[in-house]
Amino acid sequence: MSNFAELKRQMIEYQMVARGLRDKAVLNALSAVPREKFVPSELAEFAYHDAPLPLAAQQTISQPYVAALMISALQLQPDDRVLEVGTGSGYGAAIIAEIAAQVYSVERHKVLADSARQRLLALGYENIQILFGDGTLGWPIQAPFDAIAIAASAPEIPQALLQQLAIGGRLVIPVGNEMHRQSLLRIRRISEDEYQQEDLGGVHFVPLIGASGWEEQRPKRSLKAAIGISAEELIYQSSEHFTSPSEVCLDKLLQRIGDSSVVLLGEPSHGSAEFCEMRARISQELIEKKGFNIVAVEADWPDANYINHYIHSTAPDPRLKNPPFSRFPNWMWANQSMLKFSRWLQDYNATFADNGHSVGFYGLDLYSLNSSIEAVLAYLDSVDPTTAQQARVRYGCLTPWAKDPTLYVQARLTKQYKKYEKDVLAILRDRLKSRLNYAHADGQRYFSTEQNTRLIADAEGYYKTLYYAEQASWSQRDQHMFNTLQSVLSFHGKDSKVIIWGHNSHIGDARATQMSARGEFNIGQLVREQYRGSAYSIGFGTDHGTVAASSEWGGPMEIKQLQSAHIDSYEGLCHNVATDNFLLPLSKPIKPALRKRLLAERLERSVGAIYQPESELQNHYFYSCLPQQFDEYIWFDETRAVEPLSRANGKSLFESFPFVA
Repeated sequence: MSNFAELKRQMIEYQMVARGLRDKAVLNALSAVPREKFVPSELAEFAYHDAPLPLAAQQTISQPYVAALMISALQLQPDDRVLEVGTGSGYGAAIIAEIAAQVYSVERHKVLADSARQRLLALGYENIQILFGDGTLGWPIQAPFDAIAIAASAPEIPQALLQQLAIGGRLVIPVGNEMHRQSLLRIRRISEDEYQQEDLGGVHFVPLIGASGWEEQRPKRSLKAAIGISAEELIYQSSEHFTSPSEVCLDKLLQRIGDSSVVLLGEPSHGSAEFCEMRARISQELIEKKGFNIVAVEADWPDANYINHYIHSTAPDPRLKNPPFSRFPNWMWANQSMLKFSRWLQDYNATFADNGHSVGFYGLDLYSLNSSIEAVLAYLDSVDPTTAQQARVRYGCLTPWAKDPTLYVQARLTKQYKKYEKDVLAILRDRLKSRLNYAHADGQRYFSTEQNTRLIADAEGYYKTLYYAEQASWSQRDQHMFNTLQSVLSFHGKDSKVIIWGHNSHIGDARATQMSARGEFNIGQLVREQYRGSAYSIGFGTDHGTVAASSEWGGPMEIKQLQSAHIDSYEGLCHNVATDNFLLPLSKPIKPALRKRLLAERLERSVGAIYQPESELQNHYFYSCLPQQFDEYIWFDETRAVEPLSRANGKSLFESFPFVA
């Protein structure tokens, strides 16, 4: 067995100190990190040799001196927050983590990102976070950084990384032709617009691949492959083409859905009409031809409950004061496309409710703290005034912040508010104790109140997590959506079938995206794990057109031009297909060769309530594997913005339908 301690001592003495490296912090870090744990086990005996070693994904771990030289050039301080581009095995991140307070490392190869994360956690490095993605774009949500290290050569310094550098921060990067000599540069940010540059000498690094680096060199194809069919042609031959949502034939799609009891329908933006119209069309067919009886959407429970009352021709509690769909972004649901679908649901229920085929409409999200409190109190006023008064006292701690829950998490910083969570959960426990009495009197109303009570408790926890540990909040929110879905299915009985409407980022399997690299999951993943072969997920995509979105959270709705998709994205590929609109099976492809072509990870676009076209690549793209994310993909080459409802549409609308703008 190799004496790694002695080999490490020799490495430091002969490869570092003898070459002039005198940085004590770096030398101590090298001594603390077991390099043999970061190389393939069969090469462990060579771990401390003065040479690079191969890793997975045709990558290498740099020779020890190169890693030490780069890190020494960063001039790290104990309180620094550091961005590393190119995680590799995690060895460099470990050395940095021995010196600095926090390390954020980005790796473009998923196999390396996953294995490095597991390795570093096993070795006890809790101050390192790893992201699977394009390192040339940095990690904007964690910026600014005191130091940035890029262990690959770029044609020029990526502007996105310069912008993520703190004032006084240092960025070290090799710059130059990828095939010839490069210069190791250290850039120091002096002010908002001023940078100081030093040339630390000639080096030779592998090329930096990414949107702001070099384009990846594809292996040369054989003559047979070169004259073979393109991916675009395979998509054309494997897909079903249509002109519009109203004219599409969905018979084959329904065959592919088969006996699934959960169908998830996505959208890549919250403000495009075609996605809403197509989801409505598919939902109508599933309801009429396959007996689906639940539509559950990425909306708040109280808001969706207004629609549920509307489609069943019943009236909501007149004591409720909060107008539905008044929360940002109200155009997401209060639009003409949604109004049309709601009226269809009302007509369907009016025709078939007597036969036991009525459809329910429910919200899965948890942002409605204020409306949910109002709904719970209104219900308790009618069935148990004494408990209603107790609830008012307990919920009183939340009501000052209910309209802006982000203020609540700031209030939690004082001990005075530590009891809030217990009080909110106590309401839930008390309501469950009384379940049989209340449910016997009014099952539907009690069920809705129970969900609002759970929502209040979950929302309190969600906003607390959003403040203290933002990354964990995504999974917490989607866990709430999944739990609400389970409650709805249980309420409707074992033979229920549900259609879920949500953003692609929620209903696609998170394990096939960058989310998994951050340790996040979503409702799409939870549904697949729970229902396995009984779930069918459908993603959507578009290239260009208009979209309803805001420039900032809480800002006014704008009609924005959607930029044409990035050339290296799935959307860019679909844009080159010789048809405008199509349905593309992914789990059961017509051309099996297509799935293999699409398995290679590509960029995928995501537009939510906010759209910032000026920084689209950094803010609206992530890496994914489309065939593992969805069972089907529906493409509209051009889309238009949703038409929001407003009082300008006519007073009669608001007299008959629960929407406001």
